Amino acid sequence: MSDVPAADATARLLRHLSRTGPLRAAALATALGLPRSTTYHLLTVLAEHGFVVHLREERLYGLGVTAFELGTAYSRQAPLARAARPVLARLVDQVGQSAHLAVLHGNEVLYVLEERAPRRAPLVTDVGVRLPAHLTASGRAILAALPSAQVRALFPDADAFVDRTGKGPHRLSELRTLLVDARRTGWASEDGDVTPGFASVASAVTDHTGHPIAGLAVTFARADVPEEAWPRLAEATARAAAELTRRVGGSPR
Repeated sequence: MSDVPAADATARLLRHLSRTGPLRAAALATALGLPRSTTYHLLTVLAEHGFVVHLREERLYGLGVTAFELGTAYSRQAPLARAARPVLARLVDQVGQSAHLAVLHGNEVLYVLEERAPRRAPLVTDVGVRLPAHLTASGRAILAALPSAQVRALFPDADAFVDRTGKGPHRLSELRTLLVDARRTGWASEDGDVTPGFASVASAVTDHTGHPIAGLAVTFARADVPEEAWPRLAEATARAAAELTRRVGGSPR
């Protein structure tokens, strides 16, 4: 037993939610062997700090934005970037287009690594740049690998759907349609949603629990790649994402 039982219970609660998705408080108490009153107290404090979110209509508790920020803080550190650099370099050599790696930060993606192909135009996806996750291929790849309740928590209303070029989803139902398609094909895409004339394809990188920790994407000028060639480009991107997943000890979904 831990010498700090409250900290132990909190850590176990968050880890359990990360593996199962949203649950009722009673189910959490049973799974963790905690009194219901203790479980409710922990959930209340964690909700105040954004680590969990209470989905009142369904009476469920799921991970909140702060938990995502804490999780992606590790992903933004050097180990992930070091593991990804040779993978992106090989991918760029293979496809002749620029590639980048992004992590989820709230309902945005933060770009942590970019490998630019020779003689290709500079992109807005430079290291340190944040963009709305629902507009980017890398963000959609990550969101498609999350439970739907967590996606809803990240995009609770129309104000969460920022617009850049007039394209892309403007409500949760539209985003869900894109995510369903990404899960079906195994890769996500965007076409002019971030920058007019440019498109991207992406796949998720996952940790040992199958949770998405990053999105690996290739961006290209639409005039350079005919649409019928996008699936082949996406397949190469998915193979690179799977390789990076293995390199970081992750488990493919």
